[in-house]
Amino acid sequence: MNKVLLVGRLTAKPELRYTNGNTAFLRFTVAVNRNFTNSDGKREADFINVVAWRKQAETIAKFFDKGNLIAVEGRLQTGSYDDRDGNKRYTTDVALDNFEFVEGKNSRSQSDDFESSQPSPYDYQNNSVSVENDPFAEYGDSVSIDDNFLD
Repeated sequence: MNKVLLVGRLTAKPELRYTNGNTAFLRFTVAVNRNFTNSDGKREADFINVVAWRKQAETIAKFFDKGNLIAVEGRLQTGSYDDRDGNKRYTTDVALDNFEFVEGKNSRSQSDDFESSQPSPYDYQNNSVSVENDPFAEYGDSVSIDDNFLD
C-alpha cells in the first residue's frame, strides 16, 4: 500500500503549467509541522513536494495562495532525470489523488485577527503553553518515554 496524507501550508503561490500536449500540471511544496520540538524548543517543518494534474491542478492554482492550509492525499512517487551537466538526479514527490480546502480564502487573515483579540493558552510565536491554562502543568516540566514503548 502506498498512501500519503498531509496537512500543511503552501510555501509559495502555485504556478500552473502545461505539458506539450496541453495537459495542466502543478508542482508545489507543502510545509508540514513536526509533532515535536527540537533541542532549542523550536518546532521544525518538513517541506514536501506535491504534483497535481489536470482539473485538480487548475483548481489549486486558482484558489490557493502562499501560506494557505491544504490537506493532501496521494501516493509517494520516485523518479530520476539527468541534469544539464549529465548528473543523475533523483526525485521523490507526492502524486496528488485528492485534496481539501482546510480554511477559506480569507480565513487566514480573519483567524489572525480573531486570535490576536482572544486570550490564548498557546503562544504561537514561542511554541509554548502558559502554565495557568495547562491542565498538565502540575505533573512537572518534562515527560520521559522509554523507547521500548513504541515497539
